[in-house]
Amino acid sequence: MLLFIYRLIINLILILSPIIILYRIFKNKEDPKRFKEKFCFFSKKKREKKLIWFHGASVGEISSIIPLVLKLEKNREIDQILITSSTLSSSNIVKQFRFKKTIHQFFPIDTNQLSNKFLNYWKPSLAVFIDSEIWPNMILNLKKKSIPILLLNARITKKSFQKWKILNNFSRNIFQCIDKTLVSNKETMKHLRYFGVRNIKFFGNLKFIQNKYKNLSLTRDLRKFILKKNSWCSSSTHRGEEIISIKAHKKLKTKYNNLLSVIIPRHVERSQELLEMFKQHNLNVHCHSWKIKIPEKTDIYLVDTYGETEKFFNIITIVFVGGSFINHGGQNPLEPARHGCIVLHGPYVHNFKNIYDYLNKINLAKKVGNEKNLNKNIEILFKNKNKSKLVTKRVKKFGDKILTNTIKEIKRSMIK
Repeated sequence: MLLFIYRLIINLILILSPIIILYRIFKNKEDPKRFKEKFCFFSKKKREKKLIWFHGASVGEISSIIPLVLKLEKNREIDQILITSSTLSSSNIVKQFRFKKTIHQFFPIDTNQLSNKFLNYWKPSLAVFIDSEIWPNMILNLKKKSIPILLLNARITKKSFQKWKILNNFSRNIFQCIDKTLVSNKETMKHLRYFGVRNIKFFGNLKFIQNKYKNLSLTRDLRKFILKKNSWCSSSTHRGEEIISIKAHKKLKTKYNNLLSVIIPRHVERSQELLEMFKQHNLNVHCHSWKIKIPEKTDIYLVDTYGETEKFFNIITIVFVGGSFINHGGQNPLEPARHGCIVLHGPYVHNFKNIYDYLNKINLAKKVGNEKNLNKNIEILFKNKNKSKLVTKRVKKFGDKILTNTIKEIKRSMIK
């Protein structure tokens, strides 16, 4: 019954999809040429050999598998790697790499007909879903075709678990189709076992893996500008957290004349809104996308582009990670941690509790309960700007171990 209702809703979405996609094209959230891939009009060709398929929702999920993909590209048993995602920004991540075997397509609308058409065309030897990407029609059709399903870096929060629990029998039928699960935390392991999922393993969060193949260089002038300032960063900020960053900047400016606050919003489409906010507070702002010289008196450097966050973590030592001063549950702190940055965060980090527990244990993260504590900790850290090479090596070693174990499990899961 619930499957019937789901299929009814998803078919209704399919009928309305031209209007939705047209709106998204207008908002620059959709590729005007490639949106047809969501209706299974593919722009790339399938090689008639062994293909592994990875699917992730957006930027974070796709970024997390890049080190895996780079390793698997060297595997002679694999002829092609397909990456699908749902957002334009995530497709741009794949473009940054010169892959030989790997292609990107947009994930189809999850109707029964389109998911079947997708699988009949690509015929994957293994389907890998990242994080919490569970699409009922696709999962059920993979099972019918006896294609192995791996849920990678699985993360089911308490909130999403409660939602799945309401649909108990439906959820069990879907989750029990999964052949193997590599969870990102032990809480997820407990939630999946409730639904009768077997063959669960825990190696650690995939985002601990360092992507050494990334180009992490900022332009020479920008790098020089940031390094000569007392610089700190507010990353993955949500609405309401930028004003906290502004107040922190103004307070710090009374003590540090040579101050630069780098702000990287979670959603860059809010950039215009933020520009207006900064101007209302009489702050001099410069956007990363502006190809002009940075004025010396710049207060706020706004990163209004996707996929370049780590370039700033590579040279800035103090990073506040957003989603944690509002009851969102926090954003993943592993990107700055991998670069040896000290991570400051608010009280709401339940989405990444295991990671924060680990980072607190190795003194790489610190909770700041309010704006006053944020200022105080930034001041303390300004006095010691050196990155911890020892801690960075420890994080890298942990990530390398996760990468090795994950590659082994992927190889074991493929159809022979």
